This record gives sequence, structure tokens and C-alpha cells, in this order.
Amino acid sequence: MREPNMSQKPVSTVAVPQSVVSAEAVSVALEAAVAKAAELGVKINVAVADSGGNLSGFLRMPGAFVQSIDIAIDKAYTAAGFGFSTKDWMKLIGHDDGMKFGFSARPRLVVFGGGLPLRVNGELIGGIGVSGASEEQDEICARAALDAIGAE
Repeated sequence: MREPNMSQKPVSTVAVPQSVVSAEAVSVALEAAVAKAAELGVKINVAVADSGGNLSGFLRMPGAFVQSIDIAIDKAYTAAGFGFSTKDWMKLIGHDDGMKFGFSARPRLVVFGGGLPLRVNGELIGGIGVSGASEEQDEICARAALDAIGAE
């Protein structure tokens, strides 16, 4: 025998729409980040994740650090998942040691610069992660990608 529905209210919405970055925008963003890196004279890995943190695209410049592949992907994942710059993590954590130790133990969470959320009209549609140069250069390349697709 089935248990009765205790709330007695029908579910009005089972699924909700979720915007994600388009394949075309991913391609443009990746190319823009690489073009900015070439202009700066650095070699990078760049990844774009959709609003669910799933990898949507990746590009590696020849000669970019192999170890930075996963870092770029994880920066995109972190920025998409939380909706703010990876560089801002330490500001938000402050002096809370519990949070510092807890978050640092989380796989895939990156707490240094180079990961930015992708927003269009205020809506989070994904994240971009750049790794391979300095933290500042990584972020410059990520911002060039946002500018190229008209994201905030």
C-alpha cells in the first residue's frame, strides 16, 4: 500500500530551465583567450564550463604546462559552480581556518585567480578558467574571453 501524499499539494514545476553557454560562444571565448595569451607572450590552457560546471570546451596552446590542463578545467568548474571569481575565494573566507582547511580539501576547488564566471544579463551561464601564466596574466586572458562574447 502506498503512503498518502502528506502535503496534498501537487507539484507545479518539476523541471526548470537552465541557461548554458552556447557552443559558438565557447569557441569564440577559447580563441579570444588564446589570442590574448599570444599577445602577452605566454602559453596557456583554457577551459569553459557550462552553468552546471560541465566541461564545454578546452584549448591548449602548444608548450603550455601540462599540469595546468586540470587547473584550467577546475578554475572553470569553480567559477561556474559558485558564480564568482576564483581569486575572490580567500577574501570571502577571511580568517576562518575551518573554511580554509575545509575548502582546500575539496577536490577541484581552486582558490586563486584565473577563473571567472560567465554571465549574460546577470544570469550565470558558465565559467572560464585559464592556467599556465601568472595569476594576473591568466585573469587578463579570461577577461578577454568574456569581452569577446559580450559576457559580464
